[in-house]
Amino acid sequence: MPSIVNRVKSLPGLTGLRLLGKVLSLPRPLVLLGPDSAIRLCGTMADQGFQRVLIVTDEVLHKLGVVAPLQEALTARGVSCFVFAEVTPDPTFDVVDAGLRQLKAVNADALLVVGGGSAIDAAKVMSLSATTGKNPRDLVGVLKGRKPGLPMFVVPSTSGTGSEVSVAAVISDSLTHQKFLVIDTNLVPVAAALDPVINAGMPASVTAETGVDALTHCLEGWLSEFSNAETDGYNQAAVRLILNNLATACVEPKNLAAREAMALGSHYAGLCLSTTAVGNVHAIAHQLGGHYRIPHGRANAMVLPHVLRFYLPHCKKRLGLLARKIGLAASDTNDLQAAQILVDTVCDLIESLPMKLSGEFIQTADFPEMVQAALTEVHGLYAVPLYLSDSEVYALLHQIQQVR
Repeated sequence: MPSIVNRVKSLPGLTGLRLLGKVLSLPRPLVLLGPDSAIRLCGTMADQGFQRVLIVTDEVLHKLGVVAPLQEALTARGVSCFVFAEVTPDPTFDVVDAGLRQLKAVNADALLVVGGGSAIDAAKVMSLSATTGKNPRDLVGVLKGRKPGLPMFVVPSTSGTGSEVSVAAVISDSLTHQKFLVIDTNLVPVAAALDPVINAGMPASVTAETGVDALTHCLEGWLSEFSNAETDGYNQAAVRLILNNLATACVEPKNLAAREAMALGSHYAGLCLSTTAVGNVHAIAHQLGGHYRIPHGRANAMVLPHVLRFYLPHCKKRLGLLARKIGLAASDTNDLQAAQILVDTVCDLIESLPMKLSGEFIQTADFPEMVQAALTEVHGLYAVPLYLSDSEVYALLHQIQQVR
């Protein structure tokens, strides 16, 4: 089975993807915001008549008791609850298969997902496979479902992926660790609760890593050639929210205002992903994750400063505009100066966060494979403002490798 990188070659070209986004009506979930919105989401599920709910989560959240209040809320409304807590980071098809077996065994009529991007992605594919009868592996690609999935409700436990609103899911092969992309409008949940109480339990390192993932989404979305007035509005709001609140959320984990702002920023960035996609940062970060099992958000944090500095002279107009829009630079600041302020602000924030950014583990011998895979991914799928050469990606990897 081909990897996500190879399969990208079989997807429509960039023009086709842009047309697809314009022709398709991209659904959006109902969003509940604020403390205890997760409990209110359970009430919404009961009001809609669901009677047998499978809660999809991971072992850590389950053991920490994060899921228990939601189970109690559903049970109090007469809803039978069952828990699948076997989701792992970078979920595999084996995880999805196991979840499907439990879903069928309990005859669930809806899914409630509590977790980060891994849990949400696994549940998305479970949902679509359950109603279509298709093997999860046969859903890889674009619009393979062709019918609605099992109703799915989401409580994100992190503020980073924006998976609760995207039309995509990434699932890995358990043997090769290759990643596969499922793109389908039927993957979007019915509703999501952005609950800062749930997020308040995140460790500082996870808060930092997922927060930079969201920041990367909105910055790459802002610079995408597929951006438009709507995505610009959401992405500039997301950048402002994240820059103003991520550090606070790391050092004050119970600060619900900062947590809520981060959840909203991540959600805004996620709203744009189906239109703008991502870019060079993600393409290179995916190679670090695939080769060295680096968490996705941390990989983005390792790559983002280097790509932004490279972009600076080439993308000064767009970066400068963003700096002025969010109040980092005065309205009369020229593009290059304003862009420099934005890049410096982002780089300083990342350096201040509780994350390991050292790249000393990166092996030079892996460069050829990583460069080729990153370039294939970008050229196949992303409308980046600047396409990099082999030598430029080599140079960026070398810079990342030298960080200590």
